[in-house]
Amino acid sequence: MITLSETRRRAPVTEPPRVRVRRQWDKKLYWIATHSLGIAMGVIFMLPILFVFLTAVMSSDQALSSNFWPKEWHFENFIEVFEKAPLLQYFGNSMLYSTLATLGALISAIPAAYALSKLKFRGQNLFFMLTVAAMMLPPQVTVVPLYDLWVRLGFTGTLVPLIVPYFFFDAFSIFLLRQFFLTIPKDYLEAAKIDGCNEFQAMVKVLIPMAKPGIAATAMFCFLFTWNDYFGPLLYTGETRDSWPLSLAIASFRGMHHVEWNLTMAATALIMLPVIVLFVFAQKSFVKGITFTGVKG
Repeated sequence: MITLSETRRRAPVTEPPRVRVRRQWDKKLYWIATHSLGIAMGVIFMLPILFVFLTAVMSSDQALSSNFWPKEWHFENFIEVFEKAPLLQYFGNSMLYSTLATLGALISAIPAAYALSKLKFRGQNLFFMLTVAAMMLPPQVTVVPLYDLWVRLGFTGTLVPLIVPYFFFDAFSIFLLRQFFLTIPKDYLEAAKIDGCNEFQAMVKVLIPMAKPGIAATAMFCFLFTWNDYFGPLLYTGETRDSWPLSLAIASFRGMHHVEWNLTMAATALIMLPVIVLFVFAQKSFVKGITFTGVKG
């Protein structure tokens, strides 16, 4: 039989409401204390974005003042920028450049990274060291010969000199994917080969589906770099306005409307929006790809 004292010991102990509220506050304060550095860094990184947005909805007179908060909200500035400059055309050029360059980087980097991580051949370490050395090579070293090449081919003034090289070699993409591929056990590839797959089929059917986070992280890095690229478009399309991407167009827009900082900031906010949306939807794959990259190698 269960005695009265045993029943009292087994009964759940209910905390007073004051103690329960205090414990909840202690948990919240502990979370804030452990994440204080991340919260501070997030606030610091968000301030420029907030400044751009608030300036974009100000009037032209207030944008030149020291007021931080808009007195009147002028959302029509986001429409007026399309009347000042053909931003839709520049947006199309940027999407074409970034999308094709990212696609080309993945097409060329995935087989190269697979060979450097999963195959054994003579000179493998040498090729990997050359890839790392190419990452450290300043782009200014190859600017003159590459520009002369594209002038002779007659492709200056277009986006071709910016897109085509990604279909042949991108050192950073190869390095990042190679490091991620090393984290995938070879047992899966060997099992696929036992079932009758060759190297290409094992790469396409087994490795690529398992490496989606690493591929997503590489694609995002390449997309962000090409979306924000200013030097390349300035070099090859500087004299052809119809081929300008947004990165080059915004600099010209600022020059044409140097006193209308509200319109300049509105155009800047519109340029930032696709990248922010892309990161919001792909952040899980991006973080996972960066976390596992470099664990083994």
